[in-house]
Amino acid sequence: MNDVSIRDLRNRGGEVVDRAASGELITITRDGKRVAELRALARPGLSAPALLERWRHLPAVDPEALRREIDEAIDPGL
Repeated sequence: MNDVSIRDLRNRGGEVVDRAASGELITITRDGKRVAELRALARPGLSAPALLERWRHLPAVDPEALRREIDEAIDPGL
């Protein structure tokens, strides 16, 4: 969590909002005391038809090939 004074918010508002939009939680301070928080809004979820449309365009997955690739990438002794 990063503190930003009201003066910094006024002078660099766009930069502070960009930081919040990228996921950073920012606390606004006045005279060194925390008074507010600035954070990104939750992104709306996708509708069921939109999810189904994306699913229809996914490439086919060969489970055996996937297993081999995972085994090659990860130490089997873990």
